[in-house]
This record gives sequence, C-alpha cells and structure tokens, in this order.
Amino acid sequence: MSASSTEAMEYSLSRPCRKAPRWDIETDIAIIGFGASGASAAIEAASAGAQVTLFEATSGNGGTSALSGGEIYLGGNGGTPIQKAAGFSDDTEALYQYLLMAGGPNADAAKVRLYADNSLKHYQWLLDQGVEYKNSFIPQRIVEPDTDDCLIWSGSEEAWPFSEQAKPCPRGHTPKFMGMGAGRYLMDKLAARVVALGVDVRYDSRAVSLITDEASRVIGVVIRSAGTDQFVRARKGVALCAGGFVMNREMVKKNAPWMLQSNHPIGTVDDGSGITMGQSVGGAAINMSEGFVTLPWYPPESLIKGIFINERGQRYINEDCYHGRTAHHGLQQRSTRLFSLQDSETYGEPAFGLFAKIGIAGTGDSWEEVEKELELPAGSLTTTVELYNRFAAEGTDPLFHKAKKWLKPLNKPPFVALDCRIDVCFYPTFTLGGLDTLPTGEVLTADRKPVPGLYAAGRTACGLPRWGEGYSSGMSLADATFFGRQLGMSIAKAT
Repeated sequence: MSASSTEAMEYSLSRPCRKAPRWDIETDIAIIGFGASGASAAIEAASAGAQVTLFEATSGNGGTSALSGGEIYLGGNGGTPIQKAAGFSDDTEALYQYLLMAGGPNADAAKVRLYADNSLKHYQWLLDQGVEYKNSFIPQRIVEPDTDDCLIWSGSEEAWPFSEQAKPCPRGHTPKFMGMGAGRYLMDKLAARVVALGVDVRYDSRAVSLITDEASRVIGVVIRSAGTDQFVRARKGVALCAGGFVMNREMVKKNAPWMLQSNHPIGTVDDGSGITMGQSVGGAAINMSEGFVTLPWYPPESLIKGIFINERGQRYINEDCYHGRTAHHGLQQRSTRLFSLQDSETYGEPAFGLFAKIGIAGTGDSWEEVEKELELPAGSLTTTVELYNRFAAEGTDPLFHKAKKWLKPLNKPPFVALDCRIDVCFYPTFTLGGLDTLPTGEVLTADRKPVPGLYAAGRTACGLPRWGEGYSSGMSLADATFFGRQLGMSIAKAT
C-alpha cells in the first residue's frame, strides 16, 4: 500500500484532524463548495481583501443551485422596481411576517429580520454581479416561467393562513433567461465574479476532515484530490457551503424517513458531508426532519378550482396554496393514492403532466361513477364533493379556507380524477435541516456558542427555509446568496 493511500484512510468527516503533519496550502479563508452560497461568500470575502481558496468536490461550479429555476425571493422596503412597475407596494413588515410564518415553528427571527430589512439591497447586489431581470410580471399561477419574464407568485402569499397575517405580494424574481432552468445562468454570473476577484478555485477537491488546534479552534481542512490528502491552513476560518444531505439516503432514513416516500431527490453531491464535518467539532444540526417536496400539478391555474382527496375520499388542503404545500400535505396522508378532482369547466391538461407523470385515474358523468372507478369506499368521495359544492356555491370554504376567487362547485359533467399517486408521479425532494448558525455564519454548538473558526451557509446550514409546509420557490437561493454574503463579510473580518 502506498504512503498516499495509507494517509488517505486516516481522516474522516466525523472526526477532526488534531494535528496536521504539514501545510500544503495556506490561505485566509477556505470555502467548501462552489454553489450559490460558496460563490457569494467568496465574492464578499475577496472584495474585503481576504485571500480566498474555494474547494469544489466536482469538476465544475454550480451544485444544486445550477439545477434550480434561478428564482430569488425578494421584496420589502416598498418593493423592487419590478414589483412597483407591476402595481405592488411590498411592505417590509409584510415580507418579515410572511417569512416568519414560512419558517414554521422553529423560524429564526433574527435571520428573517435581517433579510426582510435588506432584501431590496440584496436585489441591487445581484444586479451589481451582472444578473439581469426583465421588467415584467406574470399574474397567472405558474411553477416557473418558460420565457425570460421575471416576477411571479412563487408561494402561498394569497392563501390561508398566510394571507390573514401578511399582505400578499408576488416576490419570486427569475433572471432574464429564456426558458426554464435559470439557475445555471445565475451561477455563471456569480462564478464569473468569483474568478474576476482572483479567488483560487480548485475543482475535484473534496473536504474529508476539519483540522483543529489544541483549543479546538478550526484552523484548516483536509482536502482529498487525485487520491492524495492536502492539508490546508485557513488563518481566518473554514466555511462549509457543501449542500444538504438528500443524496445520502441512509442519512435521510435516519433523520427524515418520511421523505423516502419519494424516489426523486434533487441534488448533486448533497451527501451531508458539510453537516457531518460541522458536527465533528461540536456544531449542532437542527430541523433535520424537515424537507421540501412538490408535485408540479398546475398550470393551468383553473386546476386550482378543483379539490385534492386521499384514498379515503377526504379533502386535506386548501388547493390555492403553493404546489409544494399541497404535496407536503399529500405525503402526510398515510397512503400513496391521491387524486385531484375536476369538472369539465376546471379541467385542463397539466402543463407538466407528462413530465410529472400525472394521468387520468377515473372519469364519469357523475361523481358516483368516478368514486366507483377509483374503488373508493361508497359515499366517501360523493359526500366530500357534495359538502364542498354546497359551500363553494355560497363563496365560502369553512373547512380549509380556500380564497373565494378559486371556489366553484364541481357540478359540470363529465368529471375527472387526476392521478397524483406518490409512488407513480414525480415528487422531487430536498432537505431543509442543517447546522445551526448565527446570521453572520458562525456555526453554533447545542448551547448556541460559536465554534471558533467555523462558518456555514446554504443548505449545509439551517437558514430561512426550514419548514416544508411553508416553503416558497426562491427562498433557497435567497438564503444561499444573502447569508453566503453575510458569512463572507463576517469571516473576512475575523482575526
């Protein structure tokens, strides 16, 4: 066995290296991961004059950020120019309250406050990095633009219970990029800025262990590249921006087993390595049971006027909320059979139907026929539809509070049940739990004391999006870019 292979076996994610045999690389800041959070951290740290070395496990930049639609959740302080041009005034307190609700029972009020107060400035920062936004608004409910348009309703802003406590406003800002998948465009802009600032970027370089001194301060990281371990000294600290853990199915099974109902994890590396390294030096991981799941079942938006039922014929959600919220509640039904009921006036072929594998499970000229074709308990579906129709005709939904604009009795035959089975359709997922951090990026212990020399952002940390029921498109990239920036500024000032 060679010396290099023996050396490579000595270090692990779950155990820090207590003494480096040498320093192969010396830098001010070592950033692990070249996605949106790592790029944003590098930009701010390098702009502040720090020497930055960025390590990426794969052969290119982008990570999961590059797989996204590129949306960033922005607003507050009266609104962005695009929100204003569309006729919206976005109050900072409304943005704050919505994000606080979206964060769920364990929302981080300090992070929400900082982001709400500075979101408009963050929009300007994105422009300064070369990201372009078209001054346009799509009022219809969609998943993401397939054009180069910008502003959309990207969450549950107009839906109960959010609309009761926060004035609704569209905040999903998608870059000026023709077609879907603008995350690659966003990453190209950030990556170009990273290179322009002279950051030392090293690809095919995987972090395998943190390095600490006698006082348990993080002073570096072991990097494995081409089968050889390199010992990196980071004078100001190490930043973990290595993504979440959705691709580590054993880690998902241990922390969020409900997510295993879906066989469509969204990620690149996302193996939990950043979280595990943080835990190895005392960092606390929080909200590890939380994750995002969705089923892109609209547009057309007319489908929102239908209702979702489970295999017991029961309705379980107000269908006018964000597609991720309807899917999240669907996965809590303790069954795989879910259906979207439509009549001839609401039905339209789902735009993502072929991609999402949403087919037709049953049809009929009466709801009794549909119920029988779906093999549901006699009277279960028909009773649910009868109750819904009675109240919808009055413009109310006392059970689930769907907004009046989406209420219509489902009484125009023929009737259709769309097949939304969990084990058949495309339900993509990613994790929301991660290391507990301060808004400035410092990783915290279980008693919320900073781990000296260690920082984290993006999905390695637990940021703004931390509750599947409250997630909105654009929150992940908002969190990654904004709090990546806070990390970069904070670590650059470290002594």
